[in-house]
Amino acid sequence: MHTEDIVTGLKAIGLAGIADKWGDFLPHAEVLKSIIDIQSQWQKDKKFNRLKRQSLIGAFKPLAEFDWSWPRKINKALVLEAIELRFMGSKGNIILVGGNGSGKTMIAKNIGWENIIRGNSTLFISASALLNDLQACTETRRLESRLKYYSNYSLLVIDELGYLSFASRHADLLFQLIDRRHEKHSTVITTNKPFSEWNTIFPNSASVGAMIDRLIQYGDVIAIDADSYRLKIAQERSEIKKNMHNKKVLSK
Repeated sequence: MHTEDIVTGLKAIGLAGIADKWGDFLPHAEVLKSIIDIQSQWQKDKKFNRLKRQSLIGAFKPLAEFDWSWPRKINKALVLEAIELRFMGSKGNIILVGGNGSGKTMIAKNIGWENIIRGNSTLFISASALLNDLQACTETRRLESRLKYYSNYSLLVIDELGYLSFASRHADLLFQLIDRRHEKHSTVITTNKPFSEWNTIFPNSASVGAMIDRLIQYGDVIAIDADSYRLKIAQERSEIKKNMHNKKVLSK
């Protein structure tokens, strides 16, 4: 490790005073290098654990387990680009559209996980939890605080938009959040409805069009046409249990 690397490393782990007096510690360069390596890794692990805990992503299957042959239609190349976080370079967004069990939440969680690995703040939250939290803010100051909280995440993943209908007030709140994040941070949304049906999610809301416009200006829409994979697995398990039961009956 060169002298400048040791000085930079000492400052990075909070030992700027020792870095300034680097010459006094020259005989102990290897010891300092070990201290820098150990402390740097400790700081990285601590940050990773904090980001993981704050993300609320929870358990999920890695993309390696995704069955690409199951969907009737899916843009694999676009999904892989999203996992690589290319869209975040332009502060873009990803909208995953598909039915129940199509894999959109799994993909969204993998995107969020990759962002955590890269050391960036991430939050995974359901649309209902997000909007109900904002709706509960009766005071302007409290609402401003919550909007700022959600706006500051480098990646916000909003899950299951479209499974419930919301009042126009909710649409206005979501628009405010999307507008604040526009061109500043990236957002991933999973939904079971195409944009043409978002007026059924927020009936009689005038802000839906403006919200969609901001989402797609620098966004990619990934449509997944697939039957429920969870239902497929459940049916396979049921068939296995049935066969095992029949074998037991025949063996008696």
